[in-house]
Amino acid sequence: MQRIGVIGGGAWGTALAVALRRAGRDVLLWAQEYEVIEAINRDHRNPLFLKGVPLDPEIRATGSLAEAAKSELIMLVAPAQHLRTVCRSLAPHWPKGVAAVICAKGIETRTGALMTEVVAEELAGLPLAILSGPTFAIEVAQGLPTAIVLASTDEAMAGTIVTAIGSSRFRPYASADPVGVAIGGAVKNVLAIACGVVEGRALGDNARAALITRGLAEMSRLVVAKGGRAETCMGLSGLGDLVLTASSTQSRNYSLGFGLGQGKRLAELLGARYDVTEGVATAPAVLELANRTGVDMPIAAAVTGLLRGDVTVEETMEALLARPFKNEQGAGKMLP
Repeated sequence: MQRIGVIGGGAWGTALAVALRRAGRDVLLWAQEYEVIEAINRDHRNPLFLKGVPLDPEIRATGSLAEAAKSELIMLVAPAQHLRTVCRSLAPHWPKGVAAVICAKGIETRTGALMTEVVAEELAGLPLAILSGPTFAIEVAQGLPTAIVLASTDEAMAGTIVTAIGSSRFRPYASADPVGVAIGGAVKNVLAIACGVVEGRALGDNARAALITRGLAEMSRLVVAKGGRAETCMGLSGLGDLVLTASSTQSRNYSLGFGLGQGKRLAELLGARYDVTEGVATAPAVLELANRTGVDMPIAAAVTGLLRGDVTVEETMEALLARPFKNEQGAGKMLP
């Protein structure tokens, strides 16, 4: 796995390219934007998505999916709602037997499919893994210490990929639960919006801690319903990623929730952004999946209602606080 293709020239794709180059790999980055390709190849920078970070001159960029696919490992870093289209375009060029590593976090809005399910449908028969965890792209690119999880049902392959992409400052841990890792990476974005709302409304650290804790319980219920392992939610892709994105304005989802909590309109907040805020599209998809699997996810429902404009921040918080008293553990039994 010496030659690695990275599909996606945004902040995370560029940061991964830097991390892979730091691990000694040959990296070819595919980007859709002509200005990104030019800036990387000519100036060794990506000012559109990752300002202020010099790139290794050996990192090359291309606009050709066919060229990027001529690799021994391919990282899929396209936004969640565009991943299916990108995979469909890549399929004719994919080398036989080469593994795909999914690096997108979300649930497909149209189908309710996990990212692992999307790729399995469009690139049938290929070895798959998913990479997720608590990562801000800028910190990864700067070489700050980062731990992340790589999950696959093929444990031997997961170990090989971990060795290929890891370095002293970028530490992947192998997992055998891709379902749990996929759901953790998606749901934490929705919960980060909720935590941002709490902070923007100045409701206090107690409320934010309660949201993180109860949100983790919602995440765990959905993971189990989809055949994953509850304990995965206590790892890097669940609790680790949630704590990071639910407590820092570096998180696009948290900062968007913060703005909503301050009374700003969603259209206004999105209009001022170039990067994708995945939680906006993921929230209704999570809720639909929860309803389909019979899982109670009141925080996800509250965030969805708020994003759709069905309720105000005050009404959302009142609805959450008016829920019946229940035991913390067990099957949500009501207190006598």
